[in-house]
Amino acid sequence: MNFLTSLADRDRVFDFLVPAQSPVDVRHGPILYLEDVTVSFDGFKAINALNLTIDDGELRCIIGPNGAGKTTMMDIITGKTRPDAGKVWFGSRHDLLAMNEPEIASLGIGRKFQKPTVFEALSVFENLELAMAADKRILPTLTARLSGAVRDRIDEVLETIGLAELRSRPAGILSHGQKQWLEIGMLLMQCPRLLLVDEPVAGMTEQEMERTAELLTGLAGKQSVVVVEHDMGFVRSIARQVTVLHQGSVLAEGSMDQVASDPKVIEVYLGAEAEEEVG
Repeated sequence: MNFLTSLADRDRVFDFLVPAQSPVDVRHGPILYLEDVTVSFDGFKAINALNLTIDDGELRCIIGPNGAGKTTMMDIITGKTRPDAGKVWFGSRHDLLAMNEPEIASLGIGRKFQKPTVFEALSVFENLELAMAADKRILPTLTARLSGAVRDRIDEVLETIGLAELRSRPAGILSHGQKQWLEIGMLLMQCPRLLLVDEPVAGMTEQEMERTAELLTGLAGKQSVVVVEHDMGFVRSIARQVTVLHQGSVLAEGSMDQVASDPKVIEVYLGAEAEEEVG
């Protein structure tokens, strides 16, 4: 069947509209493993012998002052930045340092930046539909027939992100928080195994923050979720395990109560009044 004939076949479901399953192997260890990772920019060590492991299905919060290396760490994981030394593995089979950004994304690593990026002229449903397509060429994307399974997947994600009643609304009229949820939904359409979420509640109302906390905690177990956040109240509401970065290395790790009471953390990050604020 040639391409033009296939477009005329209204019953055909194109392969690129069916989300692929991540091939990551976690039978013998964590889903993400960083060992002695170091990267320097103009002589400044943004990441300094960083060691970090994330288990399959885990929700991990990463906190730390500005310049601690949080963004650079995510850049390394997603292939945007190459470290000077160290190892980065996704499961037991995939050396991320030997892969480029598209290859890493295809393995099932999705990244949510702080500022939401959605297609504002399209509806909420169409944003999710477009996010599922691995082939971004306009012609096949717009002419492909959605199967029942694909529609069910979109409906499932709409329920997960709390936008089912807004499915036909243009994304441009959504609130800031709703746009954040939609972008998380767009990542979910690609069936990721690991989600990297950067400051998801910046600029949100208290109600939106509560809904975002429910969303992220609900995803844990289905995906591994790494959240970088400055809002300590929000971190406390979702944290199961917290990693504190300082000067490109792990300063402390444990429950929120454990890291909040750590004298080193209080000194370099939380500040002199932090015990009262987070206690």
